[in-house]
Amino acid sequence: MKTLRVVLALLIVIPTVAGAAKHDRPERIHARLTGYEEVPSVSTVAKGRFDATVDSVEQAIDYELSFSGLQGTVQQSHIHFAQKGVNGSVVIWLCQTTTTPAPAAVAALTPFCPQSGSVTGHITTANVLAAGTASQSITAGELAEVLAAIRAGVAYANVHSTPLTPGGEIRGQLRVGDDDDDHDRGGGNNKHDHD
Repeated sequence: MKTLRVVLALLIVIPTVAGAAKHDRPERIHARLTGYEEVPSVSTVAKGRFDATVDSVEQAIDYELSFSGLQGTVQQSHIHFAQKGVNGSVVIWLCQTTTTPAPAAVAALTPFCPQSGSVTGHITTANVLAAGTASQSITAGELAEVLAAIRAGVAYANVHSTPLTPGGEIRGQLRVGDDDDDHDRGGGNNKHDHD
């Protein structure tokens, strides 16, 4: 009888521990940014990547945003809340410039954009802004809601430049997963991507 109780206890504990270990593993988020993903689409040689790791225990995201070839002067970069092919509210600033600073609430937390290259950052609840479109129902500090949107495929990262593309020059829908097939969801890079 004692052996049966031990076996039953193990059958209850092992799946719980395995489920917890899976939940505690960091999630990867990635996107390939091109002009074709912008709304409306932009013909540009610019390209970029967004790579991030979600720490579910700490409720934080560490990211690296890389881009090059912008046809204008970089202004800012964000995560927006919207599905593919639709423009949505800014919910997280990824980088800012002196000419286009982040809002005061997140300016001290937002790194500065290079004209070309990489920028890294750390996102917590303090980085999340209320969606500019009230009907989108994300309020300041709701990192869990932003993560839910990313997991559902309804968030994107983009980079804005002036004077030609102030609404965004390159964009990519954020995806969760370990691999990134550059040939899915639209393929190549726009102009001069035939080599």
